[in-house]
Amino acid sequence: MQIDAVKVAYRRYAGFYNALFGPVLQAGRKAVIEAMNCRPGHRVLEVGVGTGLALDLYPAGVKVVGIDVSAEMLEKARRRVAKRGFTHVEALLEMDAEAMSFADASFDRIVAMYVLPVVPSPSRLLGELHRVCKPGGEIYLVNHVRSDNPVIGAVEKGLARFSDKIGFHPDFELRDVLNGHELVQIERVNLFWKVMQLRNGVASRKL
Repeated sequence: MQIDAVKVAYRRYAGFYNALFGPVLQAGRKAVIEAMNCRPGHRVLEVGVGTGLALDLYPAGVKVVGIDVSAEMLEKARRRVAKRGFTHVEALLEMDAEAMSFADASFDRIVAMYVLPVVPSPSRLLGELHRVCKPGGEIYLVNHVRSDNPVIGAVEKGLARFSDKIGFHPDFELRDVLNGHELVQIERVNLFWKVMQLRNGVASRKL
């Protein structure tokens, strides 16, 4: 995946994303925000905030910064924030998650929902997530990963050639990109999605 291809794909999706992907992916959004156990005063980074469908779900007292590479998706998120009067949303920024402008150790919690199979370099993204997460903070991922079922796996592999068109890697395998980062917990949401938790080390680790 190249960043320009991602932007093109999500520019195409922006007009109907909520209708098509809202209900399908909402179970994962709810599960991961519940698992994050955010506390009042926590500063949260949501990577790939999209149209802001998860912004309703955060508990009171947290501050949320959302980033995305798609200007079209972010515009919808900003309208959502304004319409609903969300005061917990600190900022919605157009930014490449593989090269974030935030200072080291800026966030207590970081969540990336349905993002790793989309970015050009998942390993570089994980390195950035660890960099901007506070020591001892927690990083959460919601993702589809390559199926162990040989039939489904074959279908995913066949679809992989169209990744630039559909906007993600259907045959994504998390184990290929962890590179020593500590995977603390995995919980299955349903047949397709898993919530995964990584704990940041005492010192930030770069890949």
